[in-house]
Amino acid sequence: MPIIKPVNGKEPQLGENCFVSDNSTIVGDVKLGDNCSVWFNAIIRGDVHYIKIGDRVNIQDGAVIHCTYQKAPTIIGNNVSIGHNAIVHGCTVHDNVLVGMGAIVMDGAVIESNSIVAAGAVVLEGTHIPSGTIFAGVPAKKVKEIDPEQISGLIQKTADSYVAYSDWFKE
Repeated sequence: MPIIKPVNGKEPQLGENCFVSDNSTIVGDVKLGDNCSVWFNAIIRGDVHYIKIGDRVNIQDGAVIHCTYQKAPTIIGNNVSIGHNAIVHGCTVHDNVLVGMGAIVMDGAVIESNSIVAAGAVVLEGTHIPSGTIFAGVPAKKVKEIDPEQISGLIQKTADSYVAYSDWFKE
């Protein structure tokens, strides 16, 4: 069974049709929208500030979503994929974003809609990623504009796939 527990009187709230894997953890002031999935060994820790996650968001295996005490909540929009072992911490991720495997997004960063953070990228504190761009590297820098096909092909397809994959695990 997943660990879903209150902290300091604040209890996680899950939307309709969400999948939470058996060994994931969701604690504290966390709100998930509809059709979200939280995969194996993922942790969403709303103990020191709130975490708000929109609809159709997938938090893949080993990812960590956290925030900074009384300073930086984490807000994730709709149709977002957080890749395996990524860390998303005290930042804002708008709609239609792909955060690649092993990427790190630090406090105060803002990732605008229709963007990609490449696998392994480190988005430093306070970085602003404009809409329609791909950022990669350490520290993450703009590498190119995103093709409209990547928005429908990669970003949308990944979100759609994870909604479908989660159905395989629901009883």
